[in-house]
This record gives sequence, structure tokens and C-alpha cells, in this order.
Amino acid sequence: MDTKEGILFLCATPIGNLSDISMHVLDTLKEADLIAAEDTRNSIKLLNRFDIHTPMTSYHEYNKYDKAEELIRLMREGKNVALITDAGTPAISDPGEVLVRMCHEEGIRVTSLPGPCACITALTLSGLSTRRFCFEGFLPSGKKERKEILSQLSSEMRTTILYEAPHHLKNTLEQLEEALGDRKMALCRELTKKHEECIHTTLSEAVSYYKENEPRGEYVLVIEGADPARKKEMEQQAFLQMPIEAHMEYYQNQGMDKKESMKKVAADRGLTKREVYQQLL
Repeated sequence: MDTKEGILFLCATPIGNLSDISMHVLDTLKEADLIAAEDTRNSIKLLNRFDIHTPMTSYHEYNKYDKAEELIRLMREGKNVALITDAGTPAISDPGEVLVRMCHEEGIRVTSLPGPCACITALTLSGLSTRRFCFEGFLPSGKKERKEILSQLSSEMRTTILYEAPHHLKNTLEQLEEALGDRKMALCRELTKKHEECIHTTLSEAVSYYKENEPRGEYVLVIEGADPARKKEMEQQAFLQMPIEAHMEYYQNQGMDKKESMKKVAADRGLTKREVYQQLL
């Protein structure tokens, strides 16, 4: 670890089973000058388990900017900092992404030590397509932004991965079913722990199940992508609800000339080009 300036080490920690930690991470946590932890009260259990005595400091959502500046100052002085989250890989749905970005802006070297990540673990358990997928993390809490994201996901053809807390799960499942329709999904909880559970179900079945059963633990939701035929149908419905002038503008904003735009609008709406022309007059 000899260097004029310190390095930020992103250290993936277990998401459940402590045996999943890598030797590389253990060595780095022992050799670092400082460990920045999301919750020092939680992380001390991990450090005690592996007899690690490196000093810790807190780095979390509510101090991520001010503390990042402090950590960067220490790395400027040659200190090596190991960043850990409560579970999994730092910077994934985690304030660590702010520290990483600020380090890059300041020219501080960052390296990532691979290890557990809940979204990938759940994806591989889901039985759904793993060739193409997108990760949304936690849906936004604001109603307007949440509605926009759900609308975008309704036509997303890749497998989608979400995180959700137990007290929000019922509401989120209902909103997903309303926005996406009924789809295959996997509900994963207690990953890598003794009572690990991966329920292979559908959105509608999950909504019904959790009306009768109380959610427990943190969840990873893996949802199949939109069917291409359904995506086309939804796009067509959206176009039909749009004024024909706005429909024309949609294609012209993509660089199409008036003639080509009129041809596309006609196809979308099941009209002839002449009918489109007459409606535009």
C-alpha cells in the first residue's frame, strides 16, 4: 500500500453469511489506516469476528459530503481508506457513490475489491433472464418521480431488479402490478442466511400473498421484462391518446422530415397519410 497519496478501497462485505468475505478484503481491512463504515455499531461485529483492530469512522447518507471531504484530505496525506457498507458492495444504492465521484474529481485513486452484492445474488436465483437486466435500486419516494420511473419500467424489456424495505413492500407490489401488468417475478429475502427464501411467483400472486402475510426482512424484487408485443401495444395506446400534432412533433424532434413523420404517424394510428394530412389541416 505504499504510495505518496492514499487510496480508497471499496470493500464488499457479506450480505448475510460472514464466511462470504474474501481474503483480499480481510487483508485490506487489516492494513488500511482507516475504515469508513456506514454504521460503526454494525460493522464492529464483522471486525471483531475477524480480529480486525483498524480504527473506524462513520460515513453515511447524512454526512456523505462533509465526511467525503475529510476522507479525501486524509488520503491526500497518504492515508489508505477502506470503505464498507452495512452489507454488500459499497456505492450500490449507497452513499459511497458520492465519495467515489469526489475521489475521481480530486484525482484520488479508487479500487474496488469484488464480493457479495444482493442484486446479482437475487438475479442468479430468480430463474429469469440474466442476459440483459437493469438495476433500479429503491424506487424514489416522491410521487411524481416514482410515477415517471414506473411508467418507464412498464416498457422495459430487460429483467428489472429492485430493492424494497418490508414496510413499503405491499404498496410497491400494488403499484408495480398496476404499472407493469401481471408478470413473472422472484421475491428474495434473507439472502445467504439460514432462512434464505426465493419465492418464484407473479406480481398479482405476490400482491394477494402479502395481503394475508406480513413482509419480513429486506427484499430484492426480480421482475421479468415487458413482452415485445405488449410494449408495442402500450406505445400504440400512448400515441392514440396524444394529439396528432404532438404525435407529428414527436417524430420531427427525432430529425425526421414532415413526409417521413406523417408516414410514421399514419402507421402508428392505423390511418392513411391522406387522413393524417386532413386532420392536420
